[in-house]
Amino acid sequence: MAQLPAGIRFIISFSRDQWYRAFIFILTFLLYASFHLSRKPISIVKGELHKYCTAWDEADSRFSSQSAKSGSIAPRQLPDNETDCGWAPFDKNNYQQLLGALDYSFLCAYAVGMYLSGIIGERLPIRYYLTFGMLASGAFTALFGLGYFYNIHSFGFYVVTQVINGLVQTTGWPSVVTCLGNWFGKGRRGLIMGVWNSHTSVGNILGSLIAGYWVSTCWGLSFVVPGAIVAAMGIVCFLFLIEHPKDVRCSSTLLTHSKGSENGTNRLRLQKQILKTEKNRPLDPEMQCLLLSDGKGSIHPNHVVILPGDGGSGTAAISFTGALKIPGVIEFSLCLLFAKLVSYTFLFWLPLYITNVDHLDAKKAGELSTLFDVGGIFGGILAGVISDRLEKRASTCGLMLLLAAPTLYIFSTISKMGLEATIAMLLLSGALVSGPYALITTAVSADLGTHKSLKGNAHALSTVTAIIDGTGSVGAALGPLLAGLLSPSGWSNVFYMLMFADACALLFLIRLIHKELSCPGSATGDQVPFKEQ
Repeated sequence: MAQLPAGIRFIISFSRDQWYRAFIFILTFLLYASFHLSRKPISIVKGELHKYCTAWDEADSRFSSQSAKSGSIAPRQLPDNETDCGWAPFDKNNYQQLLGALDYSFLCAYAVGMYLSGIIGERLPIRYYLTFGMLASGAFTALFGLGYFYNIHSFGFYVVTQVINGLVQTTGWPSVVTCLGNWFGKGRRGLIMGVWNSHTSVGNILGSLIAGYWVSTCWGLSFVVPGAIVAAMGIVCFLFLIEHPKDVRCSSTLLTHSKGSENGTNRLRLQKQILKTEKNRPLDPEMQCLLLSDGKGSIHPNHVVILPGDGGSGTAAISFTGALKIPGVIEFSLCLLFAKLVSYTFLFWLPLYITNVDHLDAKKAGELSTLFDVGGIFGGILAGVISDRLEKRASTCGLMLLLAAPTLYIFSTISKMGLEATIAMLLLSGALVSGPYALITTAVSADLGTHKSLKGNAHALSTVTAIIDGTGSVGAALGPLLAGLLSPSGWSNVFYMLMFADACALLFLIRLIHKELSCPGSATGDQVPFKEQ
């Protein structure tokens, strides 16, 4: 019998379950990367929307002096759809406030919608919910770009488009995190989700490159093309996304650590009678250490909503109030608020900052800004590896936040010294800023969503994820807005604001860090690694 080719031997060396998990990992990675791909164009196009003021003011003075000498004045030709200072209404002196309002309208809608999205998402099939969100997001991203082709100069049009786009994009994060949490267990969650969360940076990089390709010639395509990509990925989601391992008869690793599970293929069902029989059961010592109220807190049955399940059984979905009572949710949510404030300020304002400081055009500034996201890829993976090895999520975040503050100050100082210094600081700042943000939104959210106090209720994962990311999105909305207000008085003030936010994020973690050091594994619950079956 002939020996099998090396490629075939490689394929059959993995089990059916492993191939399905790899497929879901890659698919959800691409789905959410496309969301971030569609968010990046606005930051790239800012330099084009207000492009001509400085250059043409200087040209005006030279032109006027030459005209005065020659005694003749020739009319100046402007590009179609543009004024002296770019694209109306962003051609006035208050353009930074207007651009900041665009960011704020998107992110504020995103923050408000995120709280509702998790609650709605856990009550609907993930595949349908996510597909709707991606198709709608693609449509409204492209609609913003159509303003260029139809010569629309109404500020209200662009604001409304951003608001609706922000709302529909909230369908993405709770859906993909819940789906990934269903397929992967806790043992290597930090590493797995650290690698997976690089979709944020990959999406930002691709979005920068795609938007930058057309920004100087036809900035409308900088939105239309990403919108088409998101919509296309929505169709892929509808055709291929598998919500849970049991849907294809794969084993579930999510429950292998739970003594209350019947077997590995269960869908984490929580019956009413289980709540009644277990609510008075004494807590084990680790659980007492986990709960914030001296071990007296628990998820009350009134905070659990029973949804219709297969075969007439009920599946529990935790309420908003019940999710807030999970130990660590509030602290990590507030920490993410300030961490995301810093990250999204870079996301929306970095290209314009590079344009002003290094005097590059919009396309080159957009390409250079991708280095921040490259650093973010390594930062997210590094944070996941360290937190898995130490089993201390809060301490890992705290260390990176502690290092980020002086790094931001150095960035504001030496980035003005030249392009080489800017490149180095972009990579370092991206790693330290994105590391805690990535860890909290992925591994920490999944840990808290499958916390021991939930007694196996997997449907809490979507709500917990939405609460944490929704609170973080409040900071994401405030950061770009504050940057727009502070940047006219000098970019140094923007960096002082970022350093203050970084310090606040660290402050909210101090209590959790103390709990981790005094009671290992207490910050996010049961983090003890287990062997996957």
